[in-house]
Amino acid sequence: MLIQSARHTDRESWQRMREALWPSAPGEHAGEIERYFSGELREPIEVFVAFDDRSNALGFIELSIRTYAEGCVTDRVAFVEGWYVEPAARAKGVGAALISVAETWARSQGCTELGSDAEVENLSSAAAHRAVGFTETGVIRCFKKSL
Repeated sequence: MLIQSARHTDRESWQRMREALWPSAPGEHAGEIERYFSGELREPIEVFVAFDDRSNALGFIELSIRTYAEGCVTDRVAFVEGWYVEPAARAKGVGAALISVAETWARSQGCTELGSDAEVENLSSAAAHRAVGFTETGVIRCFKKSL
């Protein structure tokens, strides 16, 4: 397995996996990816893509740095904005390898904590987080009201 920073040639694979992770926003992914590569997107600030030995994309992780993350105590927290592994590649170490690369990146940015979140009903994501060493700090529902 090879994990590297996302390159322009990874656009199609990254977009396909983003659409699998966030199917409710299919029309937004291509534009966000283009803005990422042009440096116009505020987050993520780093993206890693995992490939098998035949150059097939297996998963990705999108990272940012936040001033606050639930349950964290520092004001510079590396944060997993998106983490996806293809269904056929799950439970084979790909997700753990992506988190390991994220941890190395976070340390290189001066961060001492890695935060993440998952939808309340996404039990498989919660289990994946626990499997790679995350500690659950709470379960919340967020609300907004337009004014």
